[in-house]
Amino acid sequence: MSLRIFSLSILLSLAAVATAQTYQRLGACPTFGCVFPPDQTDFLAGQFFDIRLEVHAPVNGSEANGGVPDTSFKFTIEKDGKSQNAATYLGVSEPLLERWNFTWYEDLFARDAKTPSLVNVAAKAYRKVALYKAGQYTATLTYNNGSKTTASWLVRDLATERKTKNIILFIGDGMTTNMITAARLIAHKSVNGRYQSKMQMDQFPVLGHQMTHSLDSFITDSANSATALYTGHKSTVNALGVYADSSKSPFDDPKVETIAEMFQRLTGGGVGIVSTAFIADATPAALTAHTRDRGRYGEVVDSFLNGITNYTWTNWTGPDVLFGGGAEQFIPGKTSFQGRDYYAAFAAKGYNVVQNNTALQATSNSAKTLGIFSVSNMAKWLDRNVYTKNLVGNKDAPDGKNGSATDQPGLKEMTLKAIDILEARSSKKGWFLMSEAASIDKQMHTLDYDRALGELLELDDTVKASMARLSTLGKLKETLVIVTADHGHGFDVMGSVDTKYLEAQDTDREKRDAIGIYRESGLSQYTNPNSEPGPNSTSSSNNNGSTGITFTNGTYFPSNWDPRYTLFSALGADPDRRENYQVHKAGPRKPASNSTPSDYVVDYRDAVTGFVVNGTLPISESQGVHSLTDVPVFAQGPCQELFGGVYNNIDIFFGMANCLGLARKKK
Repeated sequence: MSLRIFSLSILLSLAAVATAQTYQRLGACPTFGCVFPPDQTDFLAGQFFDIRLEVHAPVNGSEANGGVPDTSFKFTIEKDGKSQNAATYLGVSEPLLERWNFTWYEDLFARDAKTPSLVNVAAKAYRKVALYKAGQYTATLTYNNGSKTTASWLVRDLATERKTKNIILFIGDGMTTNMITAARLIAHKSVNGRYQSKMQMDQFPVLGHQMTHSLDSFITDSANSATALYTGHKSTVNALGVYADSSKSPFDDPKVETIAEMFQRLTGGGVGIVSTAFIADATPAALTAHTRDRGRYGEVVDSFLNGITNYTWTNWTGPDVLFGGGAEQFIPGKTSFQGRDYYAAFAAKGYNVVQNNTALQATSNSAKTLGIFSVSNMAKWLDRNVYTKNLVGNKDAPDGKNGSATDQPGLKEMTLKAIDILEARSSKKGWFLMSEAASIDKQMHTLDYDRALGELLELDDTVKASMARLSTLGKLKETLVIVTADHGHGFDVMGSVDTKYLEAQDTDREKRDAIGIYRESGLSQYTNPNSEPGPNSTSSSNNNGSTGITFTNGTYFPSNWDPRYTLFSALGADPDRRENYQVHKAGPRKPASNSTPSDYVVDYRDAVTGFVVNGTLPISESQGVHSLTDVPVFAQGPCQELFGGVYNNIDIFFGMANCLGLARKKK
């Protein structure tokens, strides 16, 4: 290749790095040669993964190089100074050559002008391979007469002995330190600046912080953040258990084995998946699904039951426990995968199927159990426990008969039952349980801060109750308990609001004077008695007459969700909305509505006594968005010391895998 052509290739590659921000030709591939897993990837010894190679040839746009991809590219793996053909090193056949094309926009101007760039691709995929020897590897793709893409891979040197029998991974979706601080403020009594009680999370012996950024963007979503937590590999927004490639199919992207798949394959232990979201949502889905499109809900449900069937992959026999919402993916019809009845499909494979809390508590602990308790996401703690009329008339019953799902369990009830089932079925081999408080995130998105904090307090209540159950079972000392989040929101509390004064004012600017900052923020009014039941009440929530705080099993909740003085709280990025800083008693909030398909404005029905606050997001966004913030990690039990300090989200996976002894140094 001539010096001029070589120089042009380098310049084009540099230009791609400089301009690919809003849009990228392909994440983690700034040159014309793509290797997945990409540079700076860590592996667990013996963890299955796929390798995808792509050579790009842009037809038009600023990167155009003739549009003919090199089909004779070579791929080698070097270890300990010895380089070999990859197929030879991995002990597999040389994969077949694949060809396709795709289009992308180079920037917002190209999008507005509707001038996409076309890219032709030559590709190969190595399926279900593993690296067993710890240390550094160099993977090199050679293409276009000597151009090279080099990926530095590290197989971590982790011990193979097992240090914990069980793991519970609690995920407060979207939960940040600021939210925990706000939840503590509204639910725990303070005297002269000193709290009289602590949240359960506050009492964990180890606190760390994890960085949440993605493979190719610094803001993440729940799909690729869960992928990082479960696989030790960063990926692209919307991707579940894969690196996103440029192929036509969302199901042939290079996969990475998850902690649930490895644990079941290597130990035969039990696996539980619990969420208050619809169960095909990103956080539960990422334990078994492998697709770059998190929205393929039907296929996600099928993966829970059957594993991955389109390619040779880990033999997955289904979780022991699967609890959540999302009945629309199980009822046979247009919203289920291929119209199948997944209630019947799970039952045919030996699962007990339950659809309400009464049935959940009554079902046997000895059988695998599917519990689907509502259409879509499950009801929020605030509606199940305070504003219970909101449960009626929703047509969300999980049997598909348009009734109301009024007998839903909470996160605590589902998690405790999951522990009982896992312990009954897998006491000797141990178990792994993921329990997600999904609607911390979902209610933060809709700026419904009261419901979000209620969900967070329910998570804390669940953690406390779970640890008590483990103690009763004699399993607490052999169970690693982790409480963390997948990402954050830009939420904080800046003061208080006199809602009575706000409502008495006539103009938006006058209403803003109701906000109290610094000294005028005062003290929390959520822990004062209002019209709640007294200490002798038969209510399911007890009321401590001396403190005025309601609680369940020792974990506190506000006694008054509608005080005169509320929290002045907000996200850092919002749509247009109206704020009166009062609890939404009629049900979950909808702050903005669309006047046209892509133009969201203040919803005229929301917070009608408040004042308008202009949004900062694109007008096509109806909700708040995720933020960059690091999120907390609380740990207690075997290996707890691995989770202190500041580290990357992938290190959660490696810490859990290390504690379970999942590394394998030979086939």
